[in-house]
Amino acid sequence: MTQTWRFIRSGKCSPAYNMAVDEAVLTLHSEGKVPPTLRFYGWDPATLSIGYFQKADEEVHFAELEALRLGFVRRPTGGRAVLHDQELTYSMIVSEDYPGMPRSVTEAYRVLSEGLLHGFRRLGLQAEMVSLASEDDKLKYAAAGSAACFDSPSWYELVVEGRKVAGSAQVRQKGVVLQHGSILLDMDIDQLFAVLQFPSDRVRDRLRASFAGKAVAINDLMRALGRNPVGLPEAEEAFGLGIAEGMGIALEPGELTPEERELADQLVLDKYGSTEWNMRR
Repeated sequence: MTQTWRFIRSGKCSPAYNMAVDEAVLTLHSEGKVPPTLRFYGWDPATLSIGYFQKADEEVHFAELEALRLGFVRRPTGGRAVLHDQELTYSMIVSEDYPGMPRSVTEAYRVLSEGLLHGFRRLGLQAEMVSLASEDDKLKYAAAGSAACFDSPSWYELVVEGRKVAGSAQVRQKGVVLQHGSILLDMDIDQLFAVLQFPSDRVRDRLRASFAGKAVAINDLMRALGRNPVGLPEAEEAFGLGIAEGMGIALEPGELTPEERELADQLVLDKYGSTEWNMRR
């Protein structure tokens, strides 16, 4: 029997509210009050998010962030820094005991990302899911990387022509899996590297050049193919259909419940909107 997930389109929200909603849905799903949920959202203002374990004061150039009027938030998930701007951001929230959900984080990532793969293909892009074969490969990439998320491969990576096309992160709490990530329509590499700290300008320039060879946005690929750029509505349609197809689920449009909204508002005040949380490490 086909499982039905709730599908929420939140539009653009503040950085703190975006993270608070993801956690609120996770909490209420763990209590059996809301179904598995796919959510699409954007960011207002454009925002730098960092992973749960990153050291904000060592890795973020706050003066530049303020000068560019960008938002800032710490995610509940791991991974590295992401500049959220011209993108489709998604979150998937589902119980660990959902049928067919692997116990392993990396295998669950593979299952949940299958729908993203179908979304890219619906846009006419030949995306593939590749795995890093060994621990040596993982270490090699990590040693060469920067604080930027798209510079850091996961065990399973979505790539087009060898370049990363989506960056995702996952956390498990209360028996629930939360995976969220960025599907870049366009990417401003210079702005991303301006708001991250590096030991020197020479190191920044070297890593920026390396990053450009490892990551690519959808519309860079479209232009290379001589095709029209993809707008947000087209991306939402492609990835909504792709996720339903790849996951073998039905999506039912829905909204947050009053209890989810109330909890999200509280989490903004107590956590994601607070300097203590965002600067905690």
